[in-house]
Amino acid sequence: MKAIKNPVEINGMRNAHIKDAAALCCYFSWLEKNVTSSKITEISGAKKLLDFRKLQEDFVGESFSTISSVGPHGAIIHYSPDETTDVQITNSSLYLCDSGGQFKDGTTDVTRTLHFGTPTEFERECYTRVLKGHIKIATSVFPRKIKGNYLDSFAREYLWQVGLDYAHGTGHGIGSYLNVHEGPMGISWKPLPDDPGLEAGMFISNEPGYYQDGEFGIRIEDIIQIVDANPPHNFNNKGYLTFDSVTLVPKIIKLIIIDMLTDAEIDYLNKYHQQCRDVVGPLLQQQGQQEALEWLIRETQPISR
Repeated sequence: MKAIKNPVEINGMRNAHIKDAAALCCYFSWLEKNVTSSKITEISGAKKLLDFRKLQEDFVGESFSTISSVGPHGAIIHYSPDETTDVQITNSSLYLCDSGGQFKDGTTDVTRTLHFGTPTEFERECYTRVLKGHIKIATSVFPRKIKGNYLDSFAREYLWQVGLDYAHGTGHGIGSYLNVHEGPMGISWKPLPDDPGLEAGMFISNEPGYYQDGEFGIRIEDIIQIVDANPPHNFNNKGYLTFDSVTLVPKIIKLIIIDMLTDAEIDYLNKYHQQCRDVVGPLLQQQGQQEALEWLIRETQPISR
């Protein structure tokens, strides 16, 4: 019962993610502007993100300690900076930021990987392969009550093609103003013993990644809502489901090798980015966050070959 959200919880979760997206747009635009002129560290960056979240209505606190990680630290999957490990965020390394908020109307968890300078071609290839897996999960259609482990390979396919992988699950359930990790369902390479099968109204994360030890980490994480699908057929009246991303934070265009994407993936990304702009943009404008709005508009420009 807890895993399947009721209509009030669903609306609250979606609203919480809009506010959270506004805070993240503020943070990423501020970071991009100041990363070369100020000494911003993993810890001070995470504190600034918290300040931006505090500006949002009904924000209560972080849903977990922010994973603010630069370069090699990004390859440590559950890294959390402390005074002994804290380093400066620069424009010469990938920056992985995994964070979330507790709002009175919902819980968020989002990861974005950015580069404020010039990424290597290998970094861009890895990011694009992770993104392709992320999109494949987001657009998948599957029977009701299928267990999450059946979907896990969708996220890994494009990494596996070149002998890469990641050593964590692809998705976990999330609570509504409750635990940021909530069972019993999930998407993982191994079956979850209490997984009841996926049902409409559940919220789950979609977070494939790739981690090059000692160099960098990449993860792209959205929270996705399970919704009814309407395929042209309905084998044995099973009923079919798909996902709708409630996280509305742009993916990072400079990290994408567009020629590696299919036409369908480009179309998905353009529609997703238009939604980010249409939904989050008015809130940023209302809040007077002009620099964040300009960053959002730039990062949601349509892409093409």
